[in-house]
Amino acid sequence: MIDIQKKTTYERIYAIIRMIPKGKVATYGLIAQIEGTCTPRMVGYALSNAKQELELPWHRVINSSGRISLKEPESVDLQRTLLLSEGVVFTGDKVNLKMFLWRP
Repeated sequence: MIDIQKKTTYERIYAIIRMIPKGKVATYGLIAQIEGTCTPRMVGYALSNAKQELELPWHRVINSSGRISLKEPESVDLQRTLLLSEGVVFTGDKVNLKMFLWRP
């Protein structure tokens, strides 16, 4: 396990996101719960402020109903395409969390 205690909140969030395996997703709430000191909204803020060079698997983070939370259609399409390429299946606009939710 990664020692995430000595890092900033955002660094801890990023470390957790890096642990999500291909073909799985995590919710903002799950990441907040694992991190232990932040809220799901803070996870969203951390992702929106992440620099591209961090190479985070940001596309594996979705909301608690199994939907993509991005607003821009191009971003939604990209996230969906990346998830589909990893074997994550959508039913309509939702991911089946019982099947694809990462359980650390």
